[in-house]
Amino acid sequence: MGPDGTYRRGPPVCRPRGLWRTPRAGRAVRPPSARTLDGTVTAARLSAFVAAALAVVLLLTQLPGASAHPASAATARFVALAADVTAADGHRYGLTDDTGATMDAAQIVQAGSGTYLAVYHTMRADGRFHSAIATSADLLHWQRRHDFGAGSSQPALAADGHGGYVLAYEKDPRNHIAVRAYDDLDALLTGRAAHRFDAPRTLSACAEGTPAITAVHGDTVELTGHYRADCDTDRQLTATLKDFTTWSATPDHRLDRAVERYGTSGNIGDRDRVGLAGEPMVLIEGQRWRDDFGSWSAYAYDPASGRADRVPLRTGGGSTSFANPSATRITDPGGHRALLVSLFIPAEGAAPGEAGQLVYWREL
Repeated sequence: MGPDGTYRRGPPVCRPRGLWRTPRAGRAVRPPSARTLDGTVTAARLSAFVAAALAVVLLLTQLPGASAHPASAATARFVALAADVTAADGHRYGLTDDTGATMDAAQIVQAGSGTYLAVYHTMRADGRFHSAIATSADLLHWQRRHDFGAGSSQPALAADGHGGYVLAYEKDPRNHIAVRAYDDLDALLTGRAAHRFDAPRTLSACAEGTPAITAVHGDTVELTGHYRADCDTDRQLTATLKDFTTWSATPDHRLDRAVERYGTSGNIGDRDRVGLAGEPMVLIEGQRWRDDFGSWSAYAYDPASGRADRVPLRTGGGSTSFANPSATRITDPGGHRALLVSLFIPAEGAAPGEAGQLVYWREL
C-alpha cells in the first residue's frame, strides 16, 4: 500500500546490475570490469550498513527507556497475567449494557454480595458524555441501573469500608473532579448521594479530571487524577478530600517521569492501583504522540522505585492501542480468585471486531 492509501502493482522487472544485452546474440554478457566494480560497490554498501547499525545500537543504549529487570515483583506478575489477552479465562470485546450503550472507560469492582458493579461513560444523543452504573452476575451481561447525568465522564468507584461507596468523575463544563458519597449500595444504584463535592481547579486553568480513588479513611478520600499542564498536555496529580469540604492537590512528577522515559510526548492520563505479589502497583496509560489515539500504551508502575514497565498487550486480532486501563482482584463467575482488567481500544488502533471496551480476567 502506498503512502496515499492506494494499492500499487509490483515493481517492474529489472535486469541485475552489471548485465547488458547484445542486440545480435540476445544474451546477457558481463563487461570485463563488472566483477571488480560490483565487489567494490558491495563492500562499500556493507561497510555503510554496519556503521549505521552500530550507530543505532549506540543510540538505543543511551536512551532512558526500560530496564532489563522488572520494576517490581508486582509489575512482573501483572505483565505475566495480563499481557496476553488470548490466554484469559474469560473476556468480552466491545462491552455494552442491556440498553445497547457502550461501556467506555469501564471500571469494575465487586460488591460484598458478589455482584459486579461497573461505572462507565457513554456519548449520548445530546452530544455529551453520561456516566452510569450497571450490575452483572457474570461480567459479560450488564444491566444499566442509573445515569449520573450529562457532562459526567471517566468515573471511578470505591467501597468506603462501612457499606457505602464513593464515586468520582470528571465533570464539565469547566472540566473538574466531582466526588459523591453514597450510604449503601441501594443509594448508589438509585443515585441518592449523601455528600457532594466539586473540586476547584488548582493546578490547571484548563482542565483536571480522570479521577481514581486510592483510599477512603472515614471522612478522608485519597485520589489521583490528571491536570492539563500549561493547558497543553495531561499530567498526573494526587489529591486529598477531607470532610467533603477541603481539597488539596499536587502534581505527581515522579509518575510522569516514569512514563516519559518511554518517549511519551502526548498525554499521560487514566490510572488505577492494584495489589499483586504482596505489593501495590499502578496501571497507567501513556500516549506516544499527542492527538494520536492510535498511540496509547499501558504501563505498570512501581511507586516504591519510581520505575515503570511497559505492558506488551496482545489481543487475538492484533490491536495496537490501549487506553483507560483499570485492574482489580475479584472472585470470578466460576468462584476462583482472579485478576480483572478493563481497557478501552480506540478505533485508530483496533483490529477488526475489537474496538471499544475490553474486559478480561485471569485466574490467580
